[in-house]
Amino acid sequence: MIIQLQSGTAENTEAARENLQTLAHSWGQDLQEVPVHPSAGSLRDDDKVIDPISLTALVLSIPSAALAVLDLADRIKKRRRAKELIDHAQRLADEQVSVLVLSRSGPVDLTTLDPDQLLDVQATESPTS
Repeated sequence: MIIQLQSGTAENTEAARENLQTLAHSWGQDLQEVPVHPSAGSLRDDDKVIDPISLTALVLSIPSAALAVLDLADRIKKRRRAKELIDHAQRLADEQVSVLVLSRSGPVDLTTLDPDQLLDVQATESPTS
């Protein structure tokens, strides 16, 4: 992504660059300065200008999107583990061993649950919820 900074004063441009550098570092990225073409400083009538409100909305939406991706990745990992646990419980059931999940609504046979149901039971039983 290329971001161009323009300001009436060099101090504002430098402060904006430092803010962007801090943001990029928080994402594990580094900014690289690209040489500016001599004509880049002047705006022509056909040049596009970024709407500051739209840019702000975009920047504010990035953390929530990143959080959603992390939640999804965490859910996938937990779902995989839940599937392994259910498969193990089914193998134990073949050996006449019942594996029950103790929930507030009573014991539930683990072999009757799918991974999503097991995660839902775990979420309702979690002390953090």
